[in-house]
Amino acid sequence: MVTGDAYDKLELELRRGVVVLATLSQLHTARYGYELRQSLSESGMPIEEGTLYPLLRRLESQGALTSEWRTDGGAPRRYYVLSDDGRELCRRLTIAWRGLNETMDLLLKDGERHER
Repeated sequence: MVTGDAYDKLELELRRGVVVLATLSQLHTARYGYELRQSLSESGMPIEEGTLYPLLRRLESQGALTSEWRTDGGAPRRYYVLSDDGRELCRRLTIAWRGLNETMDLLLKDGERHER
């Protein structure tokens, strides 16, 4: 039997596979890091700061995001938004995700059928 610890590790691997798409999906409008973390968490995709901020920097260095500092009368915050390339990347990854999801649904239904 798979132990709770092994399950937790495998579930984490599954989540890592979708964190980029989840992040891109929330950046069609400009958001700062904490706001983005809250949005993801409220949607059922909690993400640690130590994961999110390096991801944002990497996506920006790859050209998928642009960022700017804003003060808006408060503490300075870096806002991130999809670039044109980032919108295209999000679109293509969404298509890929939907295809994988359909395939997995078929495989899982087939597996359930064989269990009976």
